Amino acid sequence: MPYGLYISAEGAQVQSRRMEVIANNIANVDTVGFKRDLAVMQSRYAEAIQRGSVSPGEGTLNDIGGGVQFRQTVTDFSPGPLRKTGIPTDAAIQGEGFFVVRKGQEQLLTRAGNFRVTASGNLVTQQGYAVLGEGNAPINISPTAGHWEIDASGTISQNGTRQELQIVKPASLSDLVKSSENLFRTTGAVQPVAAGQRSVSSGCLEMAAVQPTTEMTTMIETSRMLEANINVMKSHNEMLSGLIGILKA
Repeated sequence: MPYGLYISAEGAQVQSRRMEVIANNIANVDTVGFKRDLAVMQSRYAEAIQRGSVSPGEGTLNDIGGGVQFRQTVTDFSPGPLRKTGIPTDAAIQGEGFFVVRKGQEQLLTRAGNFRVTASGNLVTQQGYAVLGEGNAPINISPTAGHWEIDASGTISQNGTRQELQIVKPASLSDLVKSSENLFRTTGAVQPVAAGQRSVSSGCLEMAAVQPTTEMTTMIETSRMLEANINVMKSHNEMLSGLIGILKA
């Protein structure tokens, strides 16, 4: 089978994977606290170099490149724009840090601050996961104790009682792995954000860090590259069919 057919087939597969990543970004353009993903691709050496029979840089026909391969998906943790809602249970972190929530027995991180209060006073995410304060204690707001508010340090005050939202950061953002429901797992240790560096905007939400125009432009580009690879595959198939026809004649 022609080497070019393998290269174009892999190129089509890579562009298809890239299209999936972009489509997911666009689908979450209105998701609170969503962080866009980037598809990372890498050029391949020619097959002869991969097998070790030729050294890179020789400039021969065996050193003309081996197409492209999909490497990984990485998350862009750039902050999203703030939207003022005026809803007291909404909170947005400005700068570093993540809220901590409990899903089952697992503690996960999120930038989505569109919380709600249950009938029993528990502060939870939209999916019903407990929002944690200092010491990993669930935040509880008394339904009968009157007015409450979240200040700029992320402290919830109500009738003389103060509870601090737990805001942490990983040693490296590369330690974070996307889970479902806009949550992150961490593969390393986390540490609290220092008191002087905590900045929370009450009544606001951090929206998705996705630029729809940029994503659509990239999708069009990816679609054309996918189509180009498919056309090359068709051309190789037609050449093979023609060659087989001649041999049979």
